Amino acid sequence: MTTKNNTDNFLKKTTTQIEDFWQNPLIRKLIIGLVIILLFLWAVSADTTKSGSDANARSLAVMPVVVTPVKRGDLTIYLYGLGAVTPINTVEIRSRVDGQLMQITFKEGEMVKAGDLLAQIDPQPFKVELELAQGQLVRDQALLNKAQVDLARYRKLLRQNSISPQLVDTKESLVREYQAAVKADEGAVTSAKLKLTYARITSPISGRVGLRQVDPGNIVNASDPRGIVKITQLDPISVVFPIPEDAIPRVKKLLESGKEVPVDIFDRSLKQKIARGRLLAIDNQIDASTGTIKVKAEVANPDDTLFANQFVNVKMPVETLVDALLIPTVAIQRGAPGTFVYRLNSDKTVSVVIVKVASTQGEVTAIAEGLTDGAIVVTEGADKLRDGAKVKIVGKQTDESNSGGY
Repeated sequence: MTTKNNTDNFLKKTTTQIEDFWQNPLIRKLIIGLVIILLFLWAVSADTTKSGSDANARSLAVMPVVVTPVKRGDLTIYLYGLGAVTPINTVEIRSRVDGQLMQITFKEGEMVKAGDLLAQIDPQPFKVELELAQGQLVRDQALLNKAQVDLARYRKLLRQNSISPQLVDTKESLVREYQAAVKADEGAVTSAKLKLTYARITSPISGRVGLRQVDPGNIVNASDPRGIVKITQLDPISVVFPIPEDAIPRVKKLLESGKEVPVDIFDRSLKQKIARGRLLAIDNQIDASTGTIKVKAEVANPDDTLFANQFVNVKMPVETLVDALLIPTVAIQRGAPGTFVYRLNSDKTVSVVIVKVASTQGEVTAIAEGLTDGAIVVTEGADKLRDGAKVKIVGKQTDESNSGGY
């Protein structure tokens, strides 16, 4: 009985001490914090163990990949540029004489040929001017003829010592005066005829006329700030586009070779081919602000597909790499080792091979160093590979539609 009472007293005392201990706020916070720390450490340990297990599982997994063999072939290098269609000839038709515009003979936007009548200025004032000049010429020519006859008679009398030499000198001076007058009259007649010709305004080139700037009935002057209409030659037409200054030696070499260099013209999306032309010339100055130089191509435009100031994309071949080692561009990887590819080994593992790229053209890349003909490289699935990883081939890239056989 006594032992049981002692036990009960001990339990009550212990319970009271525990309750007093837990009631202490500082003690309670320390215990809760310790529990949280233990739970965090347990979670981190479990996650690390799982990550290590997953990494080991991935390292041992066989990765599915798509591969393609290295091939030899020719790779054409192109220059691309955003160009502007520029007319070879643009003429603003102006009046060369002053007068009233009587007639417009063209329709806005139509095609005209060189020599076609475009406008007619009132010719009557110039006809009158011509008649006056011709009349003055006839008068002065008659006076000249009379003076020449008189001079011949006076010279005869001088040889007979019938008159003084001074009279002959006077007649000679008069003849020269009339000769000068006749010469001036002939110039006036020519000028009047020229003005009469200028009253008919004709097209100096073949091309498309724009919108007229003046209406019939108005007075036009040679000094007017705006002309009557503009004519733009559309066939052939030129395309001007910039190329990088580093490409100048290649382009100069092409021009100096004397061979015709084709230039393909595409729409803005670079999907639809609009026309094909030829390389014509290169500018003589580099644009310091952009580091480019302008190049001009001439393009046949019989169907008026191209219009002046139209923006187009230009594709021009500048070099062909003959018998180069070619692989798809997607096989090229870049990382800590540099530029490399994953090469397939005979034991179905892959190795990292550092390569040197000679040139890249779209989906095809030419390799200068690092690979040999017939080697097999990974084109898809390389993002999960590492050196020595096991792989499973699920497909081969054999599309022959692209340059160089890819």
